[in-house]
Amino acid sequence: MILPGSAGVRWVFACAAIVAVVLLAFIGVRAGVWNNPYPASERGQAVVYESFNSRPKHLDPAQSYVEDEAWFVYSIYDPLYDYHYLKRPYALQPNVAEAMPKVSYRDAQGNELPADAPAESIAETVYEIRIRPGIRYQPHPAFALDAEGRPLYADLDDASLGERSQIGDFEHTGTRELVAADFAYQIKRLVRPRIESPGLAIFNQIVGLEDLAARLQAEVDAGRLDPDGWIDMRQFPLEGVETPDPHTLRIRIRGKYPQFLNWLATTFVVPVPWEAERFYGQPGMARRELTLDMWPVGTGAFMMERNSPLREMRLARNPEYREDLYPCEGEPGDAEAELLDDCGKRLPLVDAFRFSYEKESTPFWNKFLQGYYDIYASTRFATFNSFDAALQLQGGALTLSPGMERQGIRLRTEVEPAIEYFLVNMLDPVLGNGGETPEARERARKLRQAISIAIDIEEYLAIIKNGLGLPMQGPVPPGLAGYREGEAGINPYVYTWQHGRAKRRGLDEAKRLLAQAGYPDGRDAETGEPLILYFDGYDSFQRARLELLVKQLARIGVQLVPRLTEWNRFQEKHRKGNAQMSFWGWNADYPDPENFLFQYYSKNGKVRFQGENVTNYDNPEFDALFEEFRGMDIDADRQPVIDRMVELLRHDAPLLGGWNNEAFQLSHEWLGNTKPGKVIHTYRKYYSLDVARRDALREQWNRPALWPLAGAVIAIIAIALLAVRHYRRREAQTARTGSRP
Repeated sequence: MILPGSAGVRWVFACAAIVAVVLLAFIGVRAGVWNNPYPASERGQAVVYESFNSRPKHLDPAQSYVEDEAWFVYSIYDPLYDYHYLKRPYALQPNVAEAMPKVSYRDAQGNELPADAPAESIAETVYEIRIRPGIRYQPHPAFALDAEGRPLYADLDDASLGERSQIGDFEHTGTRELVAADFAYQIKRLVRPRIESPGLAIFNQIVGLEDLAARLQAEVDAGRLDPDGWIDMRQFPLEGVETPDPHTLRIRIRGKYPQFLNWLATTFVVPVPWEAERFYGQPGMARRELTLDMWPVGTGAFMMERNSPLREMRLARNPEYREDLYPCEGEPGDAEAELLDDCGKRLPLVDAFRFSYEKESTPFWNKFLQGYYDIYASTRFATFNSFDAALQLQGGALTLSPGMERQGIRLRTEVEPAIEYFLVNMLDPVLGNGGETPEARERARKLRQAISIAIDIEEYLAIIKNGLGLPMQGPVPPGLAGYREGEAGINPYVYTWQHGRAKRRGLDEAKRLLAQAGYPDGRDAETGEPLILYFDGYDSFQRARLELLVKQLARIGVQLVPRLTEWNRFQEKHRKGNAQMSFWGWNADYPDPENFLFQYYSKNGKVRFQGENVTNYDNPEFDALFEEFRGMDIDADRQPVIDRMVELLRHDAPLLGGWNNEAFQLSHEWLGNTKPGKVIHTYRKYYSLDVARRDALREQWNRPALWPLAGAVIAIIAIALLAVRHYRRREAQTARTGSRP
């Protein structure tokens, strides 16, 4: 027996401590890092980890048209054309198509015209496109067939679906070859009842598409079609889309519109198989969110493997993906940046992407520094709270902080072909057209100009955007044809040119315009009532941004009242014209000024035509210029027409101010081939990944400090031994006392 306080106790204590330390060290070595948020089954796999902070509403390519959805849609679907990943200026190239389209022109009698025919003589433009043979769809249950070649999942109902809620819950899948008719099917879907496609303003130029929309609606009204079920669009011919053979697509549009070629690189024109619509149109599917909006079916590099939109989404490599090779040429500097190291390798270069839901930027940033996210794009969160710790502005250029450089993080920057701006709904009776008389409209215009001066974008960028961004001088962003540099490019209603740079006009000028508008000192000159304006925003619009806007307008005596709502309600307000002032953004679908100027064409009005003219701007002179401009060849002298359209927009001020994004991208050293390019949405298939390097650095950065735990174990053992010693001492004392006579 070992007695308390003896050398034996001390020996046991020492041995216990040594065993505890050795055991904990062994556990640490065996377990590696303890804070890895991902399952052990993914260790060593080529999975790129990213985040998302808002639920994508539409992954159906007929409806999807926002940046947060494009991340997924362009990875799953494969457009006819895309942009070269590395070249700048952006270069359009064949993708699913074998070559650039054969373009021809016809007059009103159907006769072919020469290539240099004047635009006014062209009744139709014909695009003939050859599709690459042998391309196959991702494995999907919609293609699964039984032994007799019949669809395996063709007669499902709510009961037979059972507990299935993810596509992976279906036991069988199949595939088939892509054919030209799948593109025709998708184009028809743009006018399918129950689908509100933002692409209609452009694609209604296709001969017969508006007539098809009317026929379909008539069938629904007569009760012959169920808009909530499957509508077999193959049964409805479309005059302007033909498929003379399985690999030829022919599209006819009215008039001449050279930029239509760029729209063929969007996901409005991607192959959608009729089998997928039939599959998802069965009873019980929509209730389980088994729809094209949740589970797209495409021929792209990746496929949707998991979709839990408030938790995680996972894209996995499409095993049926066609032969697609990494480019071997780019622009100067790409070779030095190691962007040509994977020349000629088959794409995609990674196996999967896992997107985790992160509502706030701080936890995301901490995980990025720990190596649990591979890339950070500045467009992901409204603010970047750790800017000063990660980046620094030196001589106007953005550079990495020393800490980030030591961690091996890479920085790439881009002035994006994009704008973010505050706008007016021109249908609003106060800020918009302002009434039926020319005098009333002139007063409203001066009110808008006064607000444009008061909204200090330079101050806004310094406080909200860490100084990143260029104050917007017009609707056309830098880098696109038509953008003017220097004094010739400033908005003269908001800026003057002093000492070689643009200087914002003072508040005295804003107050003068406000008085001319009928609101001296921010009060109605007739009633004396204060001028109250409303800012309509969505609920994630940051409080600091609102407070700054309110403060800026208060400087000229205008009261601004925020009206925030959730995203769907925010969009509905604009569709119905119930917003007054709001915030909007636009990323270039293609690198041409037409993609920005078309947003102010009256026939693209949000309220009347469900188009992308969210300001509902309507100016006959602008419309005439735009119609002239859109018929001009891209290599023609378009600058005078662009200049006049820009001048009209500056004068009429439907845009109250904004900026061109100066975006940055941070990535860890193990993630290769990252190059910003706002126009390019197919970039994920080009990424490469050094998994071993990532695992090693993750373990180094997240190695658990076990000595506190070892100390705690030793302390517990010591306390236990002291307790035993105390107990035995009392027992011994009691025994001695009890033995006295």
